[in-house]
Amino acid sequence: MTTDSPSWRKSNRSNQSGGDCVEVADNLTGVVLVRDTKDRDGGTLTFGPAAWRAFVSLAKSV
Repeated sequence: MTTDSPSWRKSNRSNQSGGDCVEVADNLTGVVLVRDTKDRDGGTLTFGPAAWRAFVSLAKSV
């Protein structure tokens, strides 16, 4: 689903005790956005879909 604004979702590895967490918005055409859940206004990383898929694939293999 594509909308005009990001639909953020938190990592399912997040916990309530303040672990290292990220949020991802992958509902926009042509970009994937990533931000820190503890500092949502601190900046957003932008990836192309292919780069994001490659990153996720590599992260899963480690």
